[in-house]
Amino acid sequence: TSTFLLSTLFGHGTNALCCSSTHQARFFPPSDKVMLLPGTFKNKVAFITGGGTGLGKSMTATLSALGAECVIASRKLDVLKQTAEEISHQTCNKVYAVQCDVRNPASVKAAVDYVVDHVGLPDVVINNAAGNFISPSENLSTNAWKTITDIVLNGTANVTLDIGKRLINADKGAAFLAITTIYAESGSGFVAPSASAKAGVEALCKSLAAEWGRYGMRFNVIQPGPIKTKGAFSRMDPTGMFEKSMIERIPVGRLGTPGEIANLAAYLCSDYASWVSGAIIRMDGGEYVSMAGEFNGLKMVTKEEWATMEAMIRSTKGS
Repeated sequence: TSTFLLSTLFGHGTNALCCSSTHQARFFPPSDKVMLLPGTFKNKVAFITGGGTGLGKSMTATLSALGAECVIASRKLDVLKQTAEEISHQTCNKVYAVQCDVRNPASVKAAVDYVVDHVGLPDVVINNAAGNFISPSENLSTNAWKTITDIVLNGTANVTLDIGKRLINADKGAAFLAITTIYAESGSGFVAPSASAKAGVEALCKSLAAEWGRYGMRFNVIQPGPIKTKGAFSRMDPTGMFEKSMIERIPVGRLGTPGEIANLAAYLCSDYASWVSGAIIRMDGGEYVSMAGEFNGLKMVTKEEWATMEAMIRSTKGS
């Protein structure tokens, strides 16, 4: 059932990704089958921001299939309701939808009140709400900067602090997960607001992992590499011109799939990962290390060119 569910919800996207791949991708086929045991999240409540589309939808589908009572939140209630109905139908497990603008503390409070009233305090909190677009930094307006940082950094803080304080008062633990990006660590041109905000999210999670473990809370982060979802790629690669170059620099030779991220997210939020806290896990098919190594471009050198260069190196006299 779980395998059917995920292939039904995300199969079209996965097939498209398989077609856009390099020869080595055949060694690394994506598997969207639910990894954990059925019932892993039975009697647990999960609150997922940005849960109506993309990675949020995938993570919700996986958690729901594993028994969690899921509440998804975003600004677009119509999209949320459609997703909630779709996943509820597939998993036979009710998914709740609540409108929430994470930038607004009052809106966050109202959404969390809804969660508590309907299903109780969350056992799992996934901060997935995000905003991003590509732009030369000299073209950014003050409002553009504020919009991204308000959603990504302040939104994560608003949700985390509101729920965290309630958990402390109730003497209840929980697993928190944030979805960031590989360039939160390195920084990146043309996405400066997102890079800055995501780096702040990672600092927040590491700080609270150290401080709030005593209250029974764990905090972890996933840094996904390129995952082809409609929302992200429409803003980050609107013409499709960068997809081929992205794939070429990923050693695994393909883009990732939402289901792969969802499996890792489910593990990190489960009791199987009760000793994992403060971790930042990169899941990118090797893209980050491929771009980081100064000499990694030498993989383009042919055998004949290597033979020529090695002969030149051996013939070099002295230092």
